[in-house]
Amino acid sequence: MESVFDGGLSTTMNPQLLRDWAHAAVEGLEGLRGEINDLNVFPIPDSDTGSNMLFTMQAAENALREVPADAGVSAVARAMADGAVAQARGNSGIILSQILMGVADAAELVPDESQLTFNQLWSSGLRLGSLAAVRAVSEPREGTVLTVIRIGAETAATHVSESAADLARAVADDCADALERTPEQLPELASAGVVDAGGRGFLALADAMVGVLTGVSQRRRRYRGILTGGGEPGHGENDTCSGGSDMDFEVMYLLDGAAGEQIGSLRETLDQLGDSVVIVGDSSAGGERFSVHVHTCEPGKAVEAGAVRGPISDIRISCFALDAIRAQADTAEPPPRHRRAVVAAVTGEGAAALFAEAGAAVVRADDGLTPALLTEAIRATDSAHVVVMANGKLSSQDLVTVTAATRSTQRSVVFLPTSSMVQCLSALAVHDGTETPDADTYAMAEAAAGTRWGALIRAETRIMTLAGTCEVGDVLGLIGSDVLVIAPDQTGAATALVDLMLATGGEMVTVMAGSDVDDAALDAVTQQMRRSYAGVELAVYRTGQPDQLLQIGVE
Repeated sequence: MESVFDGGLSTTMNPQLLRDWAHAAVEGLEGLRGEINDLNVFPIPDSDTGSNMLFTMQAAENALREVPADAGVSAVARAMADGAVAQARGNSGIILSQILMGVADAAELVPDESQLTFNQLWSSGLRLGSLAAVRAVSEPREGTVLTVIRIGAETAATHVSESAADLARAVADDCADALERTPEQLPELASAGVVDAGGRGFLALADAMVGVLTGVSQRRRRYRGILTGGGEPGHGENDTCSGGSDMDFEVMYLLDGAAGEQIGSLRETLDQLGDSVVIVGDSSAGGERFSVHVHTCEPGKAVEAGAVRGPISDIRISCFALDAIRAQADTAEPPPRHRRAVVAAVTGEGAAALFAEAGAAVVRADDGLTPALLTEAIRATDSAHVVVMANGKLSSQDLVTVTAATRSTQRSVVFLPTSSMVQCLSALAVHDGTETPDADTYAMAEAAAGTRWGALIRAETRIMTLAGTCEVGDVLGLIGSDVLVIAPDQTGAATALVDLMLATGGEMVTVMAGSDVDDAALDAVTQQMRRSYAGVELAVYRTGQPDQLLQIGVE
């Protein structure tokens, strides 16, 4: 990871840093989702803290798509905060949203953004976020994520005169120390032998900031522990809800237009109906909006309490007992007929034939891909171990949903993080059904990760890119998601993109030609490879994808 920030104390805050942090935080939570879920014993051992924090941070990152590329720090921070509050999942997600709200408030406290430094933003943001998170919770407890956030804020204030990198590292390291102490502060954690799940999630955010600032990822031990019920997520088959709450339902909804004094009375009402009450507000343009969360045995009354105070929307009611039953192994499921399968999402008639010939069960995504469609394809393989490559056609949130719907004691499902069909093809090239599932999946993941990929698309709007401003109709060359080439024609863009991608070397170039590619551009790439890269192998496939002129992979 390359830092966009030199770490100096006096360097003006760069709004791109927040965008990069949001992306890194999503990646970090995505990688740790299972670990965090396994730690989740308080207030309900429902194994969803990691998922809830991931969904919430994903909403913050997604909100940035609507923010102009030249927007300042305040606009970027506010969009992240409002996106998180509006889409927050669970108690932990709402608390996470308050960290982002604190950062947004801290950015707006400095009238002249040219004078805003990272140290000011991070130290003030954590302090304000910590205070907001504590205020949001009706009964804050020591040993939870609230404690870890507070320690982070205190550390930031202590190190505010140091370099940005040193401050961020100190915050992350002290949060890690605070996380280790959470079992000493909360009996529920001590009895289960785990650290706090929400605190582990916040540590992932702090580590993500260190990575963005320094370009060096923090390494942490794996936080293992056993859950109530013998280490299996959810409740035992005959258990009632246990842990810090005796309530049967989790209720969440958004409340618009309520006055501040009504929120106080709403909190009192919900405290009488249940526990784990969390209420936070955002700064939506149409008036203040509140995200409401409660664990209760009377979900109808909890919803009604909000409805009498203003318009409510996005009502979500989960039954802990029902979720636990659904999480139990389905012993009636028949054993699968096949040992192994690979599912690949593709676009284009030629791609469908190519990947089917390579041994994949193909899912056509020409008109988009839905979780339901991918779920059906995984089940249709009737296999005990399924490797899935969605190739950028579904969001991380949707992939988590598909995983939850398809895994069972009879079927394991592994998603490889491929963003393109060329990465998927590299993975399929090393697929070996005679290997053990773990060894085979590792080899495929390594092959996919070792494939750099780019694409040629046509600009549909006038936008600013890393390569300059493009006009409608220009041909854009992307490496990953970054536009690095702008040309008036396909030939110039294709050859320039190949040169960029091979600047750091390569042994093989794979080209997938879309339905609208010019033959002249393909011929130019072939001639360029023969002339300038004679030792590099070239493979060209007519895959026919409608959304890209070319897709290029370099191994």
